[in-house]
Amino acid sequence: MPHITIEYSANLDDLHNVQSLVDAVHAAALEHGLSALEALRTRAARRENYRIADGDTSHLFVAIIARIGPGRSDDAKRRFIEALIDAAEAELDHIGSANACAFSVEVQEIDAEFRINRNHVRTKVLEA
Repeated sequence: MPHITIEYSANLDDLHNVQSLVDAVHAAALEHGLSALEALRTRAARRENYRIADGDTSHLFVAIIARIGPGRSDDAKRRFIEALIDAAEAELDHIGSANACAFSVEVQEIDAEFRINRNHVRTKVLEA
């Protein structure tokens, strides 16, 4: 863990390769050290239906939600979300002011009592 979901406005696809954004956020999460490689998952979800601020269709949004297991310090969580937002902003820096982007990052702790995880990837990665 963490499990990271990047929600983004559909118009981002016209300006940037979203897989590159996923890769940058994933790398930042791994570099931070909050998670082991075999436990980290990052994915993107394109949002077709949205409205941003005044409805200007050049506006974009990127909302990152990181779900993590309990037990991390507040400082570790703060540094983690800062690393994610910094990576996302750096990756999209080329878009410029003509396409203003609203970024947000949130961390959510998963209640371990109400979660089941059967991670067969972990076994395969650790064997390699």
